[in-house]
Amino acid sequence: ETSLKVTGIDFLKSQNTQQHHTDGYNIKNLVVRRGQPFQVQVSLNRELRPADKLSLRFGIGENPMKNRGSLLSLKPEREDFNGWKISLVKKNGKECLLSVTSSPNAPVGKYNLHVKTETNIYKPENGVIYLLFNPWCEDDVVYMANEAQKKEYVLNDTGYIYVGSAYSIYDRPWNFGQFEEFILDACMYLLDKSKLSLNDRRDPANVSRAMSALVNANDDNGVLLGNWSGNYVSGTSPMDWIGSVTILQNYYKTKKPVRYGQCWVFAGVLNTVMRCLGVPSRCVSTFDAAHDTEENLRVDVYLNERGEKLNSLSFDSVWNFHVWNDVWMKRTDLPNGFNGWQAIDSTPQEQSQGLFQCGPCPVKAVREGDVYLPYDSKFVYAEVNADRVYWVVKKVNGKEKYFKVGTETQAIGKNISTKAVGQNRREDITQEYKYPEGSKEERMSMERAYSFIRPSGLTPRSGYASTIQTLGGNTQPLVLNEPVTKTGLQLEITNTEALHPGNPLEMAIIVKISAPGNWTVDLTGSCQLQYYTGKVQANLGTIKETISLEGTSEMQVPLKIAPDAYMKTLSSVEDEVLILVTAIAEVKETNDKLTKETSMRFEYPPITVQMPETARLYHDFTCAFIFKNKLNVTLENCKLLVEGLGIFKMTTFEQGDIMPGRIMKSEIICTPTRLGEKKIVAKLISNQIKGISTEKAITIT
Repeated sequence: ETSLKVTGIDFLKSQNTQQHHTDGYNIKNLVVRRGQPFQVQVSLNRELRPADKLSLRFGIGENPMKNRGSLLSLKPEREDFNGWKISLVKKNGKECLLSVTSSPNAPVGKYNLHVKTETNIYKPENGVIYLLFNPWCEDDVVYMANEAQKKEYVLNDTGYIYVGSAYSIYDRPWNFGQFEEFILDACMYLLDKSKLSLNDRRDPANVSRAMSALVNANDDNGVLLGNWSGNYVSGTSPMDWIGSVTILQNYYKTKKPVRYGQCWVFAGVLNTVMRCLGVPSRCVSTFDAAHDTEENLRVDVYLNERGEKLNSLSFDSVWNFHVWNDVWMKRTDLPNGFNGWQAIDSTPQEQSQGLFQCGPCPVKAVREGDVYLPYDSKFVYAEVNADRVYWVVKKVNGKEKYFKVGTETQAIGKNISTKAVGQNRREDITQEYKYPEGSKEERMSMERAYSFIRPSGLTPRSGYASTIQTLGGNTQPLVLNEPVTKTGLQLEITNTEALHPGNPLEMAIIVKISAPGNWTVDLTGSCQLQYYTGKVQANLGTIKETISLEGTSEMQVPLKIAPDAYMKTLSSVEDEVLILVTAIAEVKETNDKLTKETSMRFEYPPITVQMPETARLYHDFTCAFIFKNKLNVTLENCKLLVEGLGIFKMTTFEQGDIMPGRIMKSEIICTPTRLGEKKIVAKLISNQIKGISTEKAITIT
């Protein structure tokens, strides 16, 4: 009797990947999602008989063993094995069609498939099957019911990351590219590198925490090296990326950290990794995010007597914006009520359990003030809820003293933003992170949070206070109690002309008073250039004026900065800088004090893209980029970065210098390799401007 042998196996890739929403992955192997059936067709040397022994063996890891659960041996029509099932769909001569359903909480990763018959083992070519999380399966903890949300948060390979400042938010197009060549392999490499146990790979909470650690290079030779120094000569400036693909491909090729990232780059790459593994994920930008190193829910800002912010005095800071990620899952490790979005953050800010990792922290725990829940909920809570306290440092009898000139309780954690589902617009999700300012729920949530965090009293503290003698040893700094404003003093800061590089910066501070009477107000205003992390790069100018207001009235005080004061700094820094205006007002008659700051970004002329609305698969088309320099300055060392997923591989074009009034026109030939709506993304960078982005969509038929 001839013994049963397998002569071939067909993974029915196109049918399986369509059903599993994995047909986008650019890889030879079969990619499927857990908890959902897929079919394989096995060809035999003779017809299958009832007495024949046939089993599919799935092995994961270096040395798969049954008793460790890393080797699954599945026989048709037998009871399930570790939650996996297999059944014979139909027999047709020497062919048999089998259906395999993995467990909805199976470890994600790469499985080797062998087919065993009697004593023979058949090892197919490309027999490695990639198993991912499954938001389409109700029994998977990442299940997401809404179809449009899955399309956005799992399948969309492009999007936006919101940056700028609360005063002027703008979108940076970003190519996530989770389906591109080698990206899935890079994610699998990270999973192996994470040293997560097989059991830990079942749970997206463990996997997302491990990925938040591995996307930064700090402890583990992970993907991206962070750099906020302003010097990026030995790598790529964080401003020069327009997507995650090049970064992950380089990392997978070299297995060495890619230089350099800042928060939006970390968030863009982590978003790619999570979507690639099948966990719904979104980039979340918070404006005026606190980086509170002491978990006391307070960030101190120190000003000199000219109203200029000082860098050196505090270790905590307020970032103009900070970007992290939310991932969607049921938290089986927590009490009820904390399922849904979880914040994770791969920007290396602070160690958690000895590593630079952050989250997953339930967004609902942040909103409710349940900051004892894992992971890192105190840190995330402080980022969106700290108070900002302003101090002026003055010399009194040769000793430095601190005077409190304002407290803002609603200034931190504003305009929390993500890309809207299915639309190219910003969605404000602040209400998912916090209750409305001043509501009863907000007060209760705050009291709850404060019972787990011990805020310090209101004395100024500085990171260096104990080491620098000029602060006068241990003299108790002078603290003024905060007076309730008797005059209804208010400050507003705006720009009165467009803020174009090369033009004067024309801004205004508006002082308002609502109480009847005659009032004298001392106004100090300063203008500085700062990085998005709040670090001051240059002092541009200050004003000091005393103004008189009568009754309910307001006055506009201009603040003007000449181009010479800032252009040199602007051209010499590698980062995008923001214009920071700080105002301190003091009412002489009542001692009312108020401080207000606003960050604004420079405004740039646009790039236009010319290309057809549709094109045919594998048929070339031309795409042109046109930019007119409407600024009064020459843009030096211009570079145009272009990438279109499935259309055009990431390329940098050197454009030289573009004089005022000159037009740059650059043409490329694109070859579409994939169907559907695709996008071309471009960015222009020069010494003077750190990024004008644009994008255009095209449908490939």
